[in-house]
Amino acid sequence: MVITLLNQVKQYRKVSLLTPLFTALEVLMEVLIPFVTAGLMDQGIQAGNLGKVYQYGVLMLALAAFSLMFGILAGTFAAEASSGFACNLRDGMYRNIQTFSFSNIDKYSTAGLVTRMTTDVTNVQNSYQMILRIAVRAPLCWFAA
Repeated sequence: MVITLLNQVKQYRKVSLLTPLFTALEVLMEVLIPFVTAGLMDQGIQAGNLGKVYQYGVLMLALAAFSLMFGILAGTFAAEASSGFACNLRDGMYRNIQTFSFSNIDKYSTAGLVTRMTTDVTNVQNSYQMILRIAVRAPLCWFAA
């Protein structure tokens, strides 16, 4: 079943692989910020070195900006991959339904088939998007903590 679903990713493999990469980079930037804050406190504020305060402040702003950029890219790629996956899945389901015999068409109601092609595929699409982002983000955040 999983292999059948993964076959529907097709031309969206590249963005499906870029999403975890940018998610990991986003987490990395977020994990580095507390270390920079510690350096700011130790070497800047407690030492009374205003130059270090500015230096660490700029570094924190850069890390936050990179984290934001990586998060936006991860979200964009995840949305593109999951919507493309859902489009391919609906197309595959429609093509399969077209091969049904008349007895199968009588057996499965039109309303049931429409539900499968809309609500169920949307749920699979949302699951795929969450897997692409959260399945990478959660372990990395847990490992960093």
